[in-house]
Amino acid sequence: MLTPLLSPRHGTPEIVATESDFEKVITALLKGEGPIAIDAERASGYRYSQRAYLIQIYRKGGGLHLIDPIPLKDSKLWQRFNTEFSDIEWVIHASTQDLPCLIEVGLKPKQLFDTELGARIAGCPRVGLGALAESLLELQLAKEHSAVDWSIRPLRTEWITYAALDVDILLDIRDKVEQLLTEQKKLKWAEQDFASIIKNYQDYEFTDSPKSDRWRRTSGMHKVRDRLSMTIIRDLWLSRDELAREIDLAPGRVLGDEAIVELAIKRPDNLEEVAKVIGWRTRLEAPPFSRWLKVLTASLKTPIEDQVELRVASQSMPPIKIWKEKNPLGYARLTHARAALIELSKLLQIPTENLITPDYVKRICWQEPPTNMSEYENFVEGELTRLGARSWQMEQVVSVIAPHLSATEALVVPEIAEAETEAPVAP
Repeated sequence: MLTPLLSPRHGTPEIVATESDFEKVITALLKGEGPIAIDAERASGYRYSQRAYLIQIYRKGGGLHLIDPIPLKDSKLWQRFNTEFSDIEWVIHASTQDLPCLIEVGLKPKQLFDTELGARIAGCPRVGLGALAESLLELQLAKEHSAVDWSIRPLRTEWITYAALDVDILLDIRDKVEQLLTEQKKLKWAEQDFASIIKNYQDYEFTDSPKSDRWRRTSGMHKVRDRLSMTIIRDLWLSRDELAREIDLAPGRVLGDEAIVELAIKRPDNLEEVAKVIGWRTRLEAPPFSRWLKVLTASLKTPIEDQVELRVASQSMPPIKIWKEKNPLGYARLTHARAALIELSKLLQIPTENLITPDYVKRICWQEPPTNMSEYENFVEGELTRLGARSWQMEQVVSVIAPHLSATEALVVPEIAEAETEAPVAP
């Protein structure tokens, strides 16, 4: 039977917002022992920035602490924190989500234990923090505040309690996950993945600037069939991103993707028609309809040689739906390799996407394999090494993928989903 955990077992402290209080936090943590649990709350979906609006820290014997990083943004104590605790393991749940905003304030771990990723490798069926608290600790957490606007000040009492609970139990979950990994002889596998995450973020610099081709992920792009419409979408997306950054509001609240695509397809030529298309697809009290009309009008004048091409983002693999026509042998190889990996993931009790990054498999299968079948395993191992697979992954999958590179007929299976499952895999 689950025991409801309504408040932190180690108490809910006052939020730290001054240099002197932050220094006291560091002093208290230095008196503790063992790993440090760290969590961060962002205002995703509300603000443009992915910065942390609350950072929670707990260490056994060092207390539980809540820090408001906004007034302490330029504090040199963040660097002192790194110096004092550089040799300590940092425990973070779903670390790839929190590391960018932690790095922004100056927090960068050298040792990591990711409880979510570790739980995936250990075969836990549900890996959310609340689910792990239930299955591993028999505690029930209230998780109804996970999507609130953490940029609001003052923070509400119930939100603060929720945030404190996240780190209050994190070290206990870490120990349970480590126990599972040890029993299954997977601890070394998880450690390799944790080290890979640290390596990937070693030279990371926080930036709010979007990647050059991110506009191609606009929802509803499948409706677009011509280069001019794609050009309009790009220009509207970039203008929206510029405004969103300027006013620090989530882009979807400035102008919804559906509105961008509809503007590109319908191409209204006056403010009234622009307003009709946008309608409720904005959260702005005074939507800048003239801005969008100006961008749309300018885009329509783009010479054909300057219009964007109808292609997937650079460095991306072609969509699975065109493999059958463009590369039928590659598609055959992929269906066989995927089927074999699915069986292996069941045997090892590891999600397929954590067993090996799906994109790596697609890249291997898309290519023509070596002429000599005896070279298949070396070929697969070489490609996986180049792409960044961990040694434990290659030990498991090389001999499973290699035999299927000779496949010439695709398996009759449900169509492979174009969008692979999003999972916290080590880069």
